[in-house]
Amino acid sequence: MTSRLLHYTGKVQGVGFRATVLGIARGYEVLGYVKNLPDGRVELFVSGVEKEIEEFLTALSESSLKGHIALVQEEAVDPATRLSLRGFQIL
Repeated sequence: MTSRLLHYTGKVQGVGFRATVLGIARGYEVLGYVKNLPDGRVELFVSGVEKEIEEFLTALSESSLKGHIALVQEEAVDPATRLSLRGFQIL
């Protein structure tokens, strides 16, 4: 199991970004969360098998949200990071 932390910049708040991410996540075996940040970005934490994460992120990048995303930045996450979350949530 692996984890990834991504930050999305652009017109990503007030456009249904989190709800769309949640809907896409339901189609994959991933755990994590998506939340708005005070600086206008959206944070996405996802954990699961690498193949599922890659497919989930590809689906997200090809979704109706792609026009709202100006930049995606990924931060390193300790491979041992696991959340006590169940499923995928909007925080």
